[in-house]
This record gives sequence, structure tokens and C-alpha cells, in this order.
Amino acid sequence: MTEQGSGRGADETSNAPRSGERGADDGSTVPPLYERESAIAAAQLAIDRLRRQFAAGGIELGSVLLYSGTAGLGKTSMLQQVRMLARREGLTVLSGRAGEQRVNEPFYLLRQLLLPVLLRLGAEKQREVLGHWWSIAGPAIGLLPPSGEAADPQSVRSGLDNVVTQLAIRHAPLVMLVDDLQWADRESLGWLESFAQRCPELPVLLAIAWRNNELPEQAQAFRALVAANSHRHMEFQGLQPAATADLVHAAFADAEDSFCRQVWAVTNGNPFLINALLAKIRESGIEPVHENVPLLHDLAAEAQGMDRDYWLTRLSVNTFNFAQAAAMLGTQIAIPVATRIAGMAPTGAAEAIAELRRHQVLTGPAEGPLEFVHPLLATALYKSIRPGMRTAMHGKAAVELENAGRPLVESSRHLLETHAEGDPDVVTKLRRAAREHLSVGAPDAAVRCLDRALAEPPEDEDRAEVIYELGCATLLTDPVSTVNQLRLALDTPGLRPELRADATFRLSEVLAHSGRLVEAAEITLTEAERTAPGEGRLRLQVAHFIWAAFQRDEEDGPERSARLAALCAELPGDDLYARAVRALRAWDLTLQGADVAEVLRLVDSAVTPDGRLPEGLGWTTNPWGLELPGIIGLTYVYADRLDRAEKLFEDAITTFEVAGWGGGHLGFAYFLMGLVRFRRGSLAEAEEFLRRALRIGRSLGPSLPLQWDAVGVLADTLLARGKQDEAWKLAADHAFAPPYHPTAMVLPDAATLYGKLLLAQRDHAGAAEVFTEVGERLERRGWHNTIWAPWLGNLAVAVLPEDPERARELANESLVRARGFGAASAVGAALRQAAAVVELGAALRKAGRLAEATEQLHQGMELAVECNADGLMTRAREELKASGLPPNRLRSTGRDALSQAEWRVAELTVEGMSPVEIAERLDVAVSLINRRLAAVHRKTGSSREGLAAALGLSGRQSDKEADTP
Repeated sequence: MTEQGSGRGADETSNAPRSGERGADDGSTVPPLYERESAIAAAQLAIDRLRRQFAAGGIELGSVLLYSGTAGLGKTSMLQQVRMLARREGLTVLSGRAGEQRVNEPFYLLRQLLLPVLLRLGAEKQREVLGHWWSIAGPAIGLLPPSGEAADPQSVRSGLDNVVTQLAIRHAPLVMLVDDLQWADRESLGWLESFAQRCPELPVLLAIAWRNNELPEQAQAFRALVAANSHRHMEFQGLQPAATADLVHAAFADAEDSFCRQVWAVTNGNPFLINALLAKIRESGIEPVHENVPLLHDLAAEAQGMDRDYWLTRLSVNTFNFAQAAAMLGTQIAIPVATRIAGMAPTGAAEAIAELRRHQVLTGPAEGPLEFVHPLLATALYKSIRPGMRTAMHGKAAVELENAGRPLVESSRHLLETHAEGDPDVVTKLRRAAREHLSVGAPDAAVRCLDRALAEPPEDEDRAEVIYELGCATLLTDPVSTVNQLRLALDTPGLRPELRADATFRLSEVLAHSGRLVEAAEITLTEAERTAPGEGRLRLQVAHFIWAAFQRDEEDGPERSARLAALCAELPGDDLYARAVRALRAWDLTLQGADVAEVLRLVDSAVTPDGRLPEGLGWTTNPWGLELPGIIGLTYVYADRLDRAEKLFEDAITTFEVAGWGGGHLGFAYFLMGLVRFRRGSLAEAEEFLRRALRIGRSLGPSLPLQWDAVGVLADTLLARGKQDEAWKLAADHAFAPPYHPTAMVLPDAATLYGKLLLAQRDHAGAAEVFTEVGERLERRGWHNTIWAPWLGNLAVAVLPEDPERARELANESLVRARGFGAASAVGAALRQAAAVVELGAALRKAGRLAEATEQLHQGMELAVECNADGLMTRAREELKASGLPPNRLRSTGRDALSQAEWRVAELTVEGMSPVEIAERLDVAVSLINRRLAAVHRKTGSSREGLAAALGLSGRQSDKEADTP
């Protein structure tokens, strides 16, 4: 929408209060805007709607207002009008203005928006608003000093979202004004782009102004926002001749019409330029008559240029010097700092400020901070500084800001503009600034500082370390750069041993997460072999075994397993390295299908007695990332210790949420929780967690393994729920098919899951081909676990129509291997048991053995209901209905869900009897006792050891005391 009307109004350089001034903040009247009536009406409409929707409890509350145009067309004055309208209605207003000289200062714009209102709340309420985001978002806002630890940028953004949400709730309705977005620092811009999408969900009106064609390249999301809200976008144009004449007549009442017309022509109706030209006319002493029209072109050019000569004709030398020092700072100009940059005495600075106020260059409180009346003035004064002097003044500004106790994030932007002179102090300051940038979640700013430090350059003995720091700074944002920089750091002499080990691990981590697992495993092994014995070497050895275990293919699987076993034997202690190695050994044995008792002995020795992660091996506090605790949890999953796995994954979700790691880490935790719920048989809950993981995976991009893993297990879950078509569509939509993602191997085997999808589509030949390939690959590695990769049993089903004899052989071999492992198949076994029970019930019903069929079919239906296996439940109901049996014995979980026969088995178990003894006591088959005991454990959610407490028996007899067979 183009904003150009026929009204009369104010100009961009009037005495209207500006951002940061008292008048602009207190809602006082501002001069009317010329030819902006429709924009003002739209703003009033948006404010009225916000108030009505909020009062009515509406769902869609907030909206955006967008103003653009070239410099000087009244965008800032329009925001002041919005402020006045909002304050008139009693709304809370937050405002921020980006600065041309602050573009490299992280979160500068955002701090202007949020810090004033938060400081007014006081310390206690600040804590309430930020909640558990205090240590994450606090440094970015400026409430806390940088912690020194690198913060995840996405976590910081999430924390800032929470802060604004809380402020919107406490101070609703809220109006947020953002000016000069084209100069927004990258961090504020990124947050603002994402927050703008959420405005309809909150009682917030967001008004943004920017200059046409000056948005930075990275503002793609904002450009999309503008396109999506074109009906709320007003592009300001210059004033029409009539409005221009009114401005001229306000300055020169007797100006002739032709003179006014020429003023409009040489300024294109730009209010700022009109006022600059009028000031020049006044200084020149020319009359506003037709004869002087030819002079206006040169005067306008001079007024618009505002070069060094222009300023020296208007200002004294001292005043000009102070104005240039102020331009060096840009915004929020601290008077003492500007005074020292200019090399002036306080009295001289005071005189200069008074003169600049008279010329309407600077404004603001007497004690500061000062602001330029218009950004164009600041730009012109900054450009008037000769290049050599400008560089020197940046160096002076860096020193004076540091001496004034200002954070390094302010002074470092000036160091970036100085000449490289090999100064070690400059390198030190830039490295410190980079660490501060990282601690507030601004890795791009850290990279700028470290790049500049390398250009200084650092001392030879420090160069490798600076390169290493640069590689670490891009870890979360630019994997390609990280790989290159860390390789360079490792190739540069002088890197300390502990940093060399860390650089190698970080390099391997980036390679692994990019799907280059073979490289990751090789580089850690190679570096470990050349590293002296100690913690660095052990860290790399553990990393090597982690990445090797996650590879889809491996040439020396048995040899690697033997090396892992030997290392495990060498480390009998309880330090974190010994625990980590035992955890990896337990996982390796799990994949091999070795004795589950040995697996549990090893993995239990890696955690605390109650199954928690020990100090140093936490989800966010171990030297190897989330993979290691993830492997511990996965081992428990496939060893049927679902209780411990569930607890670990609950801790992961909580830990990542508290830490603000809302991206891939939280997505991985949701995935793991979905997997364990799937294994437990809680299919509806599994589906919910897996869909959460998938949403996060999609937001991160298809190149990461999270999306692939989530799709695979979610498809398996849908198959278990009888939703074959939905599972197939999900796989097709996400290209879940060969060739598989390089890391889609362990969580669980992707090819096996794809084969199950083919089997559900009755493509037996295709499924058989997939399962055969899986088997050949896993056999080479010595991995025989039938729970993690049930290819044998599924291959048996796939070949059954064509080769029943081979199918029986495959099924028998699968059974042998399962017994060799020795663990029950939690959810998978439950689903298979349910299917077997339903099939057995159907067979008994057809054979006329209705009494036996009744128990089997009811038990199968209970299992299906509990697991949300909808298709299986329907089939069981149909079998019961066909036999005239009542399909109504559906119970919830818990002690009240036990049948009388199940209760009696539970009671005898608590008394210490074995299944064989119970079978003899009740005169029934041992297999029946085992089925009833499995139902007891499933319904009560208890192990044998906790059964008495779960049933509330505690040694006393139940009222269900009869020996019921």
C-alpha cells in the first residue's frame, strides 16, 4: 500500500519527540503528519481491535503494522503517532531503534525494546518474568553479565520469546515499536523475524519501520513477512506540492508560489530535505521569490550533501569535533565518552552540545545519553570524518568505552574498524569479546572478532589456539567452516594437547552429525593413537567407539568389538571414562545379542545404583555430547529395563528444556521417549512424542538424522496401531526409502523398518529382499539382536507364501537367538503376544473350545486396548462376536484390572513361589501361569520385586483367596 494523501502535516525533522526522549515516551502530543491520514487511521483501527480482542478473550489478538520508505519521509514520526495513540488508550509501549554504528553489536535493538521495562520491574519480578530462562536470556537482554559459557542461539531466542510472552501477559495489551530495522543487528533481526510470526497469538501490536532497498541480505524471513502482510504494509512517498508549499509558508509566510513549487521539485517532497533546504535558505539570506528560483538547485545539493565543508560553515571547529565523536558512537551517546574521544574539556563539550542542540543536530536529557535528531545527520557527520582519522577515532572509542567500564560487546565493534598492527593486547581483547558474544548466543559476532584477531595477527604460539576458537564459534551455525577451521587448527603448530583432543572431538562431532561417520571414527582413532596416555586419549577412544557403533556399515566390526572389550577390561574403576567404556561395551553386546544379564551388569555399573546418570555423564555435562547417555538409555530399552530408560529420557527432556536446548537436543529426547513408549506398548503416547520429534526435525532440515529416525519409528508405531496406509504415506512424504541416511542405523535399523512397511503393503518379495540384505550386513558385523533388528522373524513372514519350510527354519533361528539374548521383547513382544493370543483364541473358537477361547480372546483384546493397537482390538472383537462371546471385559491398568485368576497368581508370587510351583499348586500348565503373570506385571506396571507394594499385599492375604485354576 502506498501512503500518499492530500492532507497537511509535519515533517521528519520537526521538534517532535524522538525515540528515547521524554515526550516520545510519555505519550505527549506530537505534531500532525502531512499526507499520512490513512496510515494513522489504520494504526488507530489496529489499536482498537487489539483492545477489543483482548477484552473479549479472542484467539487472534495481535497484528503487525509495516512502514517503509526512503530516508526522511516520516517513518519515525509515524511510529511516534502510533505511540501517542497507544498511550492515549492506556496501552504499554516498548520501543527500540537500530543504529547504523551498532549493527555489529549483538542484541542492541532488542535490549532497547526490553531492558527499560524489565529494569522498572525490579530484581524479584525480573526473576519471575524470566523464570528458568534467567541465565539463558538474561545476558542477551543485559540483565546479567556474560557467563563465559557458550549459549545455544536457538535457546536464547526461545528464552526471549518467553520474556516477551510474559511481558505481554503482565502488561497486556502491548505495543512494540521498531525503527530503522535496516540497521538491526543480526541477532535482534533473527529473533524479531520469528517473533513477528507469533504476534497473532499474543496481545501485541508490532509496528516496524525501515528504509526501502536497505534491508540486509539475511532478512529473507522479514521480506516473506512483508509479502504475507501486504495489506498492512504502507510505503511512504514524498509530499505533494501543496503540502510542500505549506511547509515553506510556515517558514516564509510571503514565499511565492513558483518558489514553493521549485522547493518541491528539488527535494522530491522529502520532508527532511525540505527542512534542510529551508534552513540553508535562511542562512543564505535569500528572498523566497521567483527571481531566486535558479539558486535553489545548488542550495538543495549543498543541504543534501552535508559534507565536511557544509558542517564547518555551520559549526565551530570544537563543536564539529564533538559532533564527529558523537557520530562515532551513533546512538545512546554517553557525554563523558564522546568528550574524551573528541579530546575536549567538559566545559568545551557542554558548549558544543548547546550549539548542536540549537542547530537541531542532537537532542536528549542534559545529563545524557544524547541522540541525533535524525539518523541522516549521524550518517553525514560520520562520513565527514577523513578515513585515516576515522580509523584512529575507532581505536580511541574502543579504549574510552573500555575505560568507562562498558562491556566488551560495545568496544569490540570499534576494534573491528582499526588497522591490523600485530598488537597482542588487541588480539586478547577480541578473543575476550568473542567469548562474551558466544555466551549471549551470538556466534556470528564472535566469528567477526576472531577473524579480526587472526588478521592482527596473534603471536605465533597463539595462532593455532585462535583458529581453534574460531572453529568452535561456528559449531552451531556453519558446520563447513567448523570442519575447515578445526582441521587448520590441528595442522597449525602450537596447539596445546588438551585443546588438540577437544578440537579433534569437535571435528568428529560435526562430521558425524553431517553423516560422515566413517571420517569421524577414523579421525578420532588416528588422533587417539598419537596422543599420550591420559584423559585426552581416553576421550578420543570413547568417541571413536561411539561413531563406529553408529555407522551403517563397518569393515572390521568384530575386531572393533574386541578392541572395545580389551579397553573395558583395562578400566575397572568408576571414573567417567571407565563408566563410558562399560556403557559402550554394554551396547555392543546388546547389538550382538549376547547374554542380557552381562549387558545389564555392565550398563548398571555405568550409572548410579538408582539408574541415574552419574556426575560428569549428564545429558549436558559429559565430554561426548548426548550420544553417550542416549546409548545408555537405548541399552536399557532393548534389555527390557524400560523403567530405567523412561526415567533417563524424562530427565533428558527436563534437562534440555531447563537448559533452553529446544532444537535438536530436545527433539532427540522426544524421539527416545517415543521409542521407549513404543517398546512399552503405549502406542498413542509414542505417536505423540514421535510427532513432536518429527516437527523439530523438520524445522532443523532433512540433512540431520533426527527427522529420518522419527519417521522410521513413527511409521512402525502406526503399523502397530493398524494404520498401514497412514504409515506408508508418512514414509513416502519423507522419502523414507533406500538409500538410507548415513546415520539411520541404530535408532533402530532403518532398512528393517522399511522392510516392515513393504510387508504391510503385502509386497512379500520386496520385503524379503530388504530383510535378506539387512541380515547379510548385520551378520558381517556380528550383530544378532532380534529385538533391535527383527529381520529374521520378518523374513520368515515374507517368504512364508512361497517357501513355508524356509519360513519355519528362519522363525526357529530367530527364536534361538532371542533365547540366547534372554530378554523379553517389551512392546514388540507384547504386540506379538497379543497377535498370538488372538490367533490362538480364534483357533480355539473354531475348534469348539469356547471356554479356553474366551480367556485367550479377552486377554488379547485387553492387550490390544492397552497398547492402542486398534486393528488388533477390532479383530479380537469380531472373533468374540462370531462366537457369541461378550466382548465387554475391558479393564484399565492397575490392581483393579486383575482378574480373579491373575490376582491369585500374583498373590502366590508375592509369597515367593515360582511359576512351576504355582502351576503345581493350581494344577494348570506352566505356560498359562506365565501368561497370567505377564498380565499381572503389565497391568500393575511392576517388576517381581515391587509386586507386593503395587498390590498392597505386604504379606497379608487377599479377599480373593480361593485357588482358582
